[in-house]
Amino acid sequence: MRRIASVKPLPGLAVHVRLTDGTERDIDLTPFLWGPAFESLLTDRQLFEAVFVDPVSRTIAWPNGADLDPDVLVGDAESANRTGGRTGA
Repeated sequence: MRRIASVKPLPGLAVHVRLTDGTERDIDLTPFLWGPAFESLLTDRQLFEAVFVDPVSRTIAWPNGADLDPDVLVGDAESANRTGGRTGA
């Protein structure tokens, strides 16, 4: 199962991730950042840039408790359909 190994914020609402299988990709997070858990990420660039890899779930997360389903970020379409792409608080 692929998970996120590292993350770096990019301009706009995008991140560069390296996966545990060694592949890398740039991901535009715009479609995923809606709802109360993500509102502050849209208005506070400093908070958005504080993105990190959660050591337990191995997905991207932010200090405000928001995170995204790792299966959505690595392209597991079945999981995306099941969860709507969100695990965030």
